[in-house]
Amino acid sequence: MNTWRQRRPGPHRVGRAALVWAVAYAGFGLACVLSGTSLLHIGGDGTGLGPAWAVVAVGMTGALISAAVVRYGMRPALRVPLLSACALTGVMAFSLLMDVITLMAGQGVDSWASTVNKVLAAAGAVLLAATARSDRVTAVPTGTAAPKPSAAPRSVQLAAWAGTLAFLPYAAMKTHWASGGTFAGVTGEEMLAVSERNGASGIFLTLESWGLDPTALLALLGVFLLWGLVRPWGQAFPRWTPFLRGRRVPRGLPLAPALLGAATLAPYGVVGIGYLALVTAGAVTMGRGDFPSEGDALLVAWIGITAFAVYGVALVVAARSYWLRTRPAA
Repeated sequence: MNTWRQRRPGPHRVGRAALVWAVAYAGFGLACVLSGTSLLHIGGDGTGLGPAWAVVAVGMTGALISAAVVRYGMRPALRVPLLSACALTGVMAFSLLMDVITLMAGQGVDSWASTVNKVLAAAGAVLLAATARSDRVTAVPTGTAAPKPSAAPRSVQLAAWAGTLAFLPYAAMKTHWASGGTFAGVTGEEMLAVSERNGASGIFLTLESWGLDPTALLALLGVFLLWGLVRPWGQAFPRWTPFLRGRRVPRGLPLAPALLGAATLAPYGVVGIGYLALVTAGAVTMGRGDFPSEGDALLVAWIGITAFAVYGVALVVAARSYWLRTRPAA
């Protein structure tokens, strides 16, 4: 069988792109330091300039490594430092998806500078990873059909069920509030007032007034994505999709949001569960926020964080299975 080789962009090309990004990222961090802008907000409060200095350090490190790639080519000795820098920038992009969800729900983020930092860090992680793999050559077989649509193994589908069921308490809680009910000592009217105070958009408030919570609707979209990763209709458009039925689903269409969600929700949820466990054990305290007591706030936090954690892990498992099942046959 004849094959042709598809080369990735050369080390010098992607190295230059990574170098430009690293210099810009370090400059962004330095600008935040000089202006006194905090890049990490917990509970709406800034945590000082430490994160901004960390951005400067990560940007300068990325610039030095990328410059070495541009100067000497992609040497094996540079791969580990590149991947390490990629991991660091990935940490900097932590919770980016949560900001995206917040904006999609029509509310404001804690800090636009923090959100911009996460976007830049996510872009840098992609560039550094591409640079680390820029010397690889991928053989793409011709004359072979794409893999036949298939369902994920039973264990992966069980993970998808776990991710789906984990969202039920969260969706029920939010819908109950949107319908005017009371939960954890807070009425639906009070939650609507909190959303309005936090800068929720008119669409968000309108949906709430209709008894439809936008975040619950986003959770429904997340569940749809999860099952698209484990069922055959996630690889070929099903009959109920007009004009597209039978066509192959572009591989990156479900994988891009799945990888972004997995990289954000899984660590966010797992770290959050650890924090809530410490609060429950009395090792640390947690503010009550808009709730009558810390116990009420803790109850709501457990419902939300558990949903994100279980769904995030399920998304990791499902995305990996989809990646393997849709690889071109060698």
